[in-house]
Amino acid sequence: MHDGVYLEQLGVPTAVIVTETFLHEAHVQRAALGMDGIDPVIVLHPLSTLTEDEIGGRAAAAAPQVKKILLGG
Repeated sequence: MHDGVYLEQLGVPTAVIVTETFLHEAHVQRAALGMDGIDPVIVLHPLSTLTEDEIGGRAAAAAPQVKKILLGG
């Protein structure tokens, strides 16, 4: 979240990706950093134990959210 806030403050559109397990913490962090407007992209937890194909599936599922954030709409 910190990197996303920093980039947004520089004017760089940023998609912060979190697993649903850490969504609450992401909301707390963005509020503490004064960037309530950043909506994180949410993926299913966990990631660390997945195969490359499974991670690819999670990335594909998150792509529409990322596209919406980066391109608007």
